[in-house]
Amino acid sequence: MIIRLDGINRMHINLKTKIPGPKSIALMEERKKHVARGPFHSTPIFIERAHGAKVWDVDGNTMLDFASGIGVVNVGHTAPEVVAAIQDQATKNIHSSINVLAYDGYINLSKKINEAIPGDFAKKTFLCNSGAEAVENAIKIARSYTKRQAIICFDHAYHGRTYMAMSLTSKVKFYKHTFAPFNPEVYRAQFPYQYRCPTCNGSCSQNSEKQTKPEGLRSDFNSDCSPCFQSFVNMVNGQIGAENVAAVIIEPVLGEGGFLPVPKGYMKSLRKFCDENGILLILDEIQSGFGRTGKMFAVEHYGIVPDLMTLAKGLGGGMPIAAVAGKAEIMDAPPEGGIGGTYCGNPVACAAALAVFDLFEKDKSSLLQHSVAIGNSISAKIDQWKKSIPQIGDVRGLGPMQAIEFVKDPKTKEPNKELASKVAKYCYENGVVTITAGTFGNVIRVLVPLTISEEELEEGLKVIEDGIKACL
Repeated sequence: MIIRLDGINRMHINLKTKIPGPKSIALMEERKKHVARGPFHSTPIFIERAHGAKVWDVDGNTMLDFASGIGVVNVGHTAPEVVAAIQDQATKNIHSSINVLAYDGYINLSKKINEAIPGDFAKKTFLCNSGAEAVENAIKIARSYTKRQAIICFDHAYHGRTYMAMSLTSKVKFYKHTFAPFNPEVYRAQFPYQYRCPTCNGSCSQNSEKQTKPEGLRSDFNSDCSPCFQSFVNMVNGQIGAENVAAVIIEPVLGEGGFLPVPKGYMKSLRKFCDENGILLILDEIQSGFGRTGKMFAVEHYGIVPDLMTLAKGLGGGMPIAAVAGKAEIMDAPPEGGIGGTYCGNPVACAAALAVFDLFEKDKSSLLQHSVAIGNSISAKIDQWKKSIPQIGDVRGLGPMQAIEFVKDPKTKEPNKELASKVAKYCYENGVVTITAGTFGNVIRVLVPLTISEEELEEGLKVIEDGIKACL
């Protein structure tokens, strides 16, 4: 046990220097000289290695990672099974391009994805390199299949940084700022943001007194948000015409938008509306997939089946790989050669993704069971904080995909971006890596590796709690 001067007993965090340490500071100066300024850094830390839920920086500090590479290393940093699969494949074939010389890894992974996603119909998968690329191709496939042009997305959404994905993304700064014009035939609907819903006037907002259910779902998750959904219908009929809509794309839990789950009733209404109007429903599970919400995919909380799904992040266990998957007849709409790319479904990335599937299938999904357990621990803890800290306006999420939204005043709900930034800074200075989120930048998201131990989780949450209290 490490006894800190601040009185906190820590078993896992071990800080030998101030954060950032001298080597990280020096590397950041080199970064400024040689790297374009566009890529942002949420922390000023350079790491040397990582394993499980821990990272070691270049100055020898041991920290807990509550960001997971932005929701990528769900199975933990450098999972031995994933590393072994990468090493083995790298000795055989690093790249041949599936468009030239095929290999079985692409086929085997596509089969795994088809078996894992919901739906009792024939399915097919297309592999690509990133979440944004998956979104781009999902839109291409939907337009090719429906012969329609209009795409509907939502407020607070984040779908990536390429032009179609960026057009679908809601937040301007800094994702879209200075990059206009954007792609046409993209229409934005109001997201059922229960805490800030202007349509429902608070009737569907979350109630802090409601108990968390055993599976980690808050009781208001079942809300149908009828006024919100009616505003969606009115927008479609009044501004676009349902017959012109190729697809609706929605994240079952917003990622960058602040970890907002779509209420279950709203999602069911959306599925029904799409069915009635020949519109494809695309679920963007890039951040919410692979155990992030306590189930393999967040859609499993809803009891509906999408037409297409976009997957990435947790799929590769740290390797860059993504997928579009869904109904075979829809996936086959583009002509041969209509979708693809030089690096799509790289054999090493495929091997890593297959190892990720093996980890989830091992011991009858003990990883998912642990995910539910840590989700319950996180939600119970942050629900408790909300009762005593008025600046915590809202807590929400599914399973271990949880968030804390800060406000200046609980009555006005004015966003408190400054507090979120201060808490994030306090956390990394004290050994816990966190990241902010939300359209207003006032959300701290808890995005731990799903392999984190209860002891590591408790220690990290204590740092966040102390950080909130210290920054008020």
